[in-house]
Amino acid sequence: MVRPRISTNFAISADGKISSIHHRPSGWTSKQDHQRLLELRQNADALMVGRGTLEHDQMTLTGPRNPLRCIISRTGELDPTHPIFSKPGGPIHLLVTNGEGKSLPQDPRLTIHTGTLKDFIHSLAETHHVKNLHCEGGGQLVNELAQLDLIDEFHLTVAAHTLFGGAESPTTTGKPANFLPASRHFKISYFEPRTDLGECFLSYSRA
Repeated sequence: MVRPRISTNFAISADGKISSIHHRPSGWTSKQDHQRLLELRQNADALMVGRGTLEHDQMTLTGPRNPLRCIISRTGELDPTHPIFSKPGGPIHLLVTNGEGKSLPQDPRLTIHTGTLKDFIHSLAETHHVKNLHCEGGGQLVNELAQLDLIDEFHLTVAAHTLFGGAESPTTTGKPANFLPASRHFKISYFEPRTDLGECFLSYSRA
């Protein structure tokens, strides 16, 4: 399969959750972690996010290279007043995996795709010449990428200062019971403990 190199980025609590059961928005980690998020976008030709994360965090998906902004949604229902449609940035590509797309703004930057995540990723490389695709969540989307074994690099901030708890609180691969069919093997490529912040920055590369 012709595809881009795919990386992803998460912050997790001390108990391995990416958010609370009520989907607490981003902003609960340090300013240094947010700066790292921006740095990880620097080489991205495209940024990708699931609709739920886009809405909870009010993301606009901008970066220094004016990357494509890719949204993955089962139904395609997006709020036309979402700030991604008013923020200057790259073209917006919406993948609808189980629907037709509703309540969408008439934005000339918006292209709607239907089909599978795998086919969409292939088209990003083949048609839009995307070499580096960076995914910023949520857990269910990353679970689908891991199911397809398409993740090349995994960036993680372990935030020891926070405990979310909750059996249904999402992890980096969605709900805790969403097991992968097999292990995915990575090696640590970067390790920076920040005891002053109560955080540790890590990167993992496909083994």
